[in-house]
Amino acid sequence: MTLHDSSVGAQPDTTPAVTPRYLNREISWLDFNDRVLDLADEPGIPLLERIKFVAIASSNLDEFFQVRVAALKDQIAAGVEDETPDGLTPAQQLAEIGTRVAVFVRRQESLLVDDLLPALRESGLSIVRWSDLDLGDRLTARAFYEDRIFPVLTPLAVDPGHPFPYISNLALSIAVTVADPSTAERRFVRLKIPKMFPRFVPLGDGRFVPAEEVIAAHLDTLFVGMVVEEWATFRVTRNADLALEEDEADDLLEAVELELRKQRFNRPVRLEVHRSVSPEMLSLLVRELGIDERNVTEHSTLLDLSCLFQLHGLDRPDLKDRPWVPTTAGRILAAEEADRSLFDVVDDRALLVHHPYESFSSSVEAFIAQAADDPHVQTIKMTLYRSGADSPILRSLIRAAERGVQVAVLVELKARFDEATNIQWARRLERAGVHVVYGMVGLKTHSKVVLVVRDDGERLRHYCHIGTGNYNGRTARLYEDLGYITSDPAIGADVVHLFNHLTGFSRSDDYRTLLVAPRGLRSQLIDLVEREMEFGAEGSIRMKCNSIADPVMIDALYRASDAGVPVEMVVRGISCIRAGVPGLSENISVRCIIGRYLEHSRIYRFAHGADDGGPLYLIGSADLMPRNLERRVEVLVPIQHPKHREWLDRVLDFDLSDEVVRWEQGPDDRWRRRGPRDEFAPDAQELMYRWTYERQQAVRR
Repeated sequence: MTLHDSSVGAQPDTTPAVTPRYLNREISWLDFNDRVLDLADEPGIPLLERIKFVAIASSNLDEFFQVRVAALKDQIAAGVEDETPDGLTPAQQLAEIGTRVAVFVRRQESLLVDDLLPALRESGLSIVRWSDLDLGDRLTARAFYEDRIFPVLTPLAVDPGHPFPYISNLALSIAVTVADPSTAERRFVRLKIPKMFPRFVPLGDGRFVPAEEVIAAHLDTLFVGMVVEEWATFRVTRNADLALEEDEADDLLEAVELELRKQRFNRPVRLEVHRSVSPEMLSLLVRELGIDERNVTEHSTLLDLSCLFQLHGLDRPDLKDRPWVPTTAGRILAAEEADRSLFDVVDDRALLVHHPYESFSSSVEAFIAQAADDPHVQTIKMTLYRSGADSPILRSLIRAAERGVQVAVLVELKARFDEATNIQWARRLERAGVHVVYGMVGLKTHSKVVLVVRDDGERLRHYCHIGTGNYNGRTARLYEDLGYITSDPAIGADVVHLFNHLTGFSRSDDYRTLLVAPRGLRSQLIDLVEREMEFGAEGSIRMKCNSIADPVMIDALYRASDAGVPVEMVVRGISCIRAGVPGLSENISVRCIIGRYLEHSRIYRFAHGADDGGPLYLIGSADLMPRNLERRVEVLVPIQHPKHREWLDRVLDFDLSDEVVRWEQGPDDRWRRRGPRDEFAPDAQELMYRWTYERQQAVRR
């Protein structure tokens, strides 16, 4: 199929007999991944970028199985038959997921094999089969095998003295059946393909051969004197969740470390095999892994298409997006030229920075680096959710602690898939003298907040950064996010109060300016929705977030729609709200923007939400999910300055324009691509980049 159907038409018709009030979050997530794959089918996107989106969709699906499918299986194992708000039981959701994933895999592989790989060949790059190689190419591949691959391979045979080996999560493996020609004795052997070498072996002239085919062609070097009867690739996905009992843990750090060690033995939730696998070998894998046959997916091409990131990493700028160089915010640039600190800039007026259009390095990282080196700074506090393996921010905090600044960091050890990295940073920070705390029992600390206390000679001033994105320099170049740096006393007082609550022992939720979850945020947002209802069609609610799935918030928005309030939503991922349904949500529109950057910021605008009756703008870490509103510490901050509000309006205007490429959720709950289709089709992100760049150029002039 192609996008020219104007619909994600590969989806099966699963409309229930009774139309639900809410959509299922798991199916909605699969809709989102369909939209990611849509970008691989966009002819106006450079070829290697299209291939990248195939890889992203594959990686996304891995995480979905590790977390969401695993959780559903746990519910079924525990005998849970409760329906979700959309009316589906765990078993029904799993059945629907199985159908949808099978369709998705067929579409993904067809798109790759029939469209992208042929286009790649025409551009001078190709993935070739071993059977198509001539003698010279085979000798090149054999040299690579002997030098890089053979020394690290470890065949594990299954026999009475060697039980079926442990298959690690997401590891690509080769299953081999080997026979002894003298005795006719047969053995099953598992051969893991390590990640020490590239998945695609280079042959020169832009050609590559998959590593598994190179290995398969040289199995005789591993099983000398034996007959290789069969080989096939397979891959196992395991439950990646941590089974933590926080209230029973004496030391949360040790408890998370223990769970990470146990996690590798979590039960499998999916088995992927190449269609060349024989029924006998497949039966053995299913039996030994203890997996349900319904959780087996067969593939006609490469397993684990995230390997296509290797191709995207090639030096072929002609096949990639033209780089957008982040600008330095005009006021920061002027301060640098005048040798003024960021503290001076923020004293004049708060800063709103928009990443990656505006540099994260010259703003947030520079702010914390200057705080670390400033002799007038007495205290630095921050929340840390995802930081990355190499973090200039955390190096700055270590430097500050080593010179005597009081530094406190709340490290969220339960940030899924980043637990090990956060543990390593927690250890390093503690060794440097940083006060490290590990969050609150029963809650994840997802807020993005920094507090710097500085003595300016007259009094202590509080400088705060509150953002929508993580303190991670790598993702800040890929994720669209907002950050707000201010010395506003009211915000500073609230942030001091927040950190006392996070690191101490307090139930107080008396915040003057900030909106903080889990206490109060949902009810405050609902109050704002209901205030707009008083204005009917003259009211306006605009929301930009990653996901909406909270039934209470959805019901409030349905009531606003019924009162005539236009509700315009930009939702990147999960959308459990229904849009444009007569009698339910005819005044609600939901769209999705997907592009070269991952849309990650949260903006909430209520036309009459401010105390003076004017518009209220909020940014921060909170999405509209039950977990964000009930089980996480989240922070939203109001944005007051007219220029900052103009910027936020510009973001929303670009995203909500009818002239840009976007995906719209229809009354039938299907997502449809809208907007022009030619090579130069307007893109909300490109419009934002151009506007940012031109604005900064005007400041420089």
